[in-house]
Amino acid sequence: MRLSYRDSRVLAEATLEAQSRIESVPQAVIEKPPAEGVRFGILGAISFSHFLNDLMQSILLAIYPLLKGEFALSFAQIGLITLTYQVTASLLQPVVGSYTDRRPQAYSLAMGMGLTFVGLLTLAYAANFPMLLGAAALIGSGSSVFHPEASRVARLASGGQHGLAQSLFQVGGNAGSAFGPVLAAWLIIPHGQHTVGWFSLVALLAMFVLVRIASWYAHAQTQHLKRRKSQPAGSTLPRSTIAGAVLVLLVLIFSKYFYLASLTSYYTFYLMHKFQLTAQAAQGPLFVFLFAVAMGTIFGGPIGDRIGRKRVIWASILGAAPFTLLLPHVDLRWTIALTFIIGFIIASAFSAILVFAQELMPDKVGMVSGMFFGFAFGMGGIGAAVLGKVADARGIEFVYQVCAYLPLLGVLTVLLPNVGKDARVSR
Repeated sequence: MRLSYRDSRVLAEATLEAQSRIESVPQAVIEKPPAEGVRFGILGAISFSHFLNDLMQSILLAIYPLLKGEFALSFAQIGLITLTYQVTASLLQPVVGSYTDRRPQAYSLAMGMGLTFVGLLTLAYAANFPMLLGAAALIGSGSSVFHPEASRVARLASGGQHGLAQSLFQVGGNAGSAFGPVLAAWLIIPHGQHTVGWFSLVALLAMFVLVRIASWYAHAQTQHLKRRKSQPAGSTLPRSTIAGAVLVLLVLIFSKYFYLASLTSYYTFYLMHKFQLTAQAAQGPLFVFLFAVAMGTIFGGPIGDRIGRKRVIWASILGAAPFTLLLPHVDLRWTIALTFIIGFIIASAFSAILVFAQELMPDKVGMVSGMFFGFAFGMGGIGAAVLGKVADARGIEFVYQVCAYLPLLGVLTVLLPNVGKDARVSR
């Protein structure tokens, strides 16, 4: 069938009109499929797994007095257990994350929890010091496998609200770290070392949850990789800019976790020394502070989604400085009020910092997550040790006078580039 000249002309005009309409559609709409909503079921499951993971991780440190008595350990041996745990739990995280960036492993989360399971059983039935070191290495390695991949799951389930997802994920870990020592004091220390074995059931529960997550994760990761093939994989920023920004973020992590270490480790001693509170009475203000940290963790991410990560980092690090500088000079009532404000403000930083770093290197989410979780964990441990030495040498009040200046490092936020939400807000 042949078209007449008139029909051919009409067809050509219709084709040109359709083409012009297509060209008028923003390129992002063509390249990107509609964003999927936030998967709160997946986020709830991965946050619950984070709760269980960090609960089990905190048990090792909480039962040091029991282990010291059972095995007649010196403080040097206690330090070696801590070093073994921290090396495997901190330094291995970016290595694991870098590997899974290249070869995502959906079931590695459950496998990592399996290492923790074996580590807890080893700890429960350890007969000598080398076995204790082995248990510490296994438990730390389980944490190193868990955090980078779990953070990637949270990002995939975010529906674009990356700060919200990381906040929900992070608050699970905070709760687990808080409950672990309490359960250790109630169940393990009164009944002995073998009681640790019962906590291996917690690891089995976590493995069950993570296996259920893995099937969704495998599908979501496949879809994510397909979308990435049609889009630039890496950041458009120069490598020198990215390296400088990561260095600034790590300095901010240092300031945040060193200051938090002063409160999580020594706040009760400060209250007992300065205000003559009993050990039991000091637990109330400590709970208020930890509650504020949990609230700050929850709100920091969503706020960053709305106004930009950089603004949250400004407010959560440098914004805490007036309150930390005032804290050593006020009475008990204001001390409790200020520590609530400080805990809320500073805790809002981590989710914003982590998502900011992920946006700097979007093709290396696992490596970035492992680096920042590992560094944060390491700074918390080192901070507690260093500040303990300072307290022994100069007194507990001097610790808070010195640490009060750490949030001033937040001024370095000015050196960060605008990426993601911040780049859009600045236009």
